Amino acid sequence: MSFLDSWSPRLLSVLRIVSGFMFTTHGTQKWLDFPAPRGAPTTLMSLSGAAGVLELGGGLMLLLGFFTRPVAFLLSGLMAFAYFIAHAPRGFWPLLNGGELAALYSFLFLYFAAAGGGPWSLDRAMRGR
Repeated sequence: MSFLDSWSPRLLSVLRIVSGFMFTTHGTQKWLDFPAPRGAPTTLMSLSGAAGVLELGGGLMLLLGFFTRPVAFLLSGLMAFAYFIAHAPRGFWPLLNGGELAALYSFLFLYFAAAGGGPWSLDRAMRGR
């Protein structure tokens, strides 16, 4: 087994941790005005408010690797929905319609839904391995 083969599962966990952290910041911006103020207030009963709850809670769950597969599947759908509602109407190309991050998150989370959280996750710890 090569060095890279042995690190592949661990790098899955690192990718999950980093993407969960980065995704969480979208929720903290909507709800806590951190790390930068959003500009417009967020209300819970709006699409943006609901997305912020999922970004904050789901991002933290991904960061920890807690219920990784179902949370990642839900967040993948959220990002696909966000892409088609907010970005696709502005044009076909994600680079031009501003939707490349939503599209990338959608497919990244779909990968986590299939691959799981990796060895450094609460999911793995709760299974006792």
